[in-house]
Amino acid sequence: MLKEVRIDNRMDAYLGCPAGGGKRPAIIHLHERYGIVQHTSDLAQRLLDAGYVVLVPDLFSRFTGDRQGLVRGDFQVELSDEEVLQDLDASISYLQKLSEVDSSRIAMIGVCQTGRQPLLVSAERKNLAGVVVLYGAIYRLDWEPHPLRPEPIDRLLERVSSPVQGIFAELDNLVSLESILRMRNVLEKAKKSFDIRIYPDAPHGFLNDTMPGRYRPEQAKAAWEQIISFLNAVLDTGWNQERVIWRFAGDTSPNYDFTKHKR
Repeated sequence: MLKEVRIDNRMDAYLGCPAGGGKRPAIIHLHERYGIVQHTSDLAQRLLDAGYVVLVPDLFSRFTGDRQGLVRGDFQVELSDEEVLQDLDASISYLQKLSEVDSSRIAMIGVCQTGRQPLLVSAERKNLAGVVVLYGAIYRLDWEPHPLRPEPIDRLLERVSSPVQGIFAELDNLVSLESILRMRNVLEKAKKSFDIRIYPDAPHGFLNDTMPGRYRPEQAKAAWEQIISFLNAVLDTGWNQERVIWRFAGDTSPNYDFTKHKR
């Protein structure tokens, strides 16, 4: 069960700790552009059920505008790398102080808008065992500098300090196959370990069962199993840091056309 907590007496978050004693690995699970909504809590609960301590920080804690409009997707709250690092440093520190957490085994998941954030932390810090990106981080504009996010995504990918998993969709209208292949190429050149998957006949957000138009049960089930397998490898059985491991699986049409993918 998730409960509300406060981090640094300024940031709202939800925390879940499995029953039983002993220290466990932990996962920081980040929300989409809508903030912490039902889908965020559902995935966090599934991670908790899998035996992980789970923390869901609100990266929009500084936002004082219309929360209902945010949930509806009427607009998007921009995040700066500087503030994100402050918030996620605080989140990691919070977990490291919990008696239930093995501080050497912390992973982070970013979804959609927050897909960049695990890569940012992995590039700037050395305290994550693994990062997962769900259909985010490599949108077209992410490859260019932005005033709030000065380093383009390739610079972060070159410097990640932990294995990277990328979960993507063939019919995503925001993330092109070209960008996915570019991500793979950057990680390969930098000799970084990765597990990248492209799921067929699925749109952006295909794990979200609260949005029937996007949800794809078969692909979501396969993707979730792959996510748990990756997390088990980096958090439980251990990822061999002396080896560079590349895993890539794609299932796409030979007539793939990104321009035809619409939300």
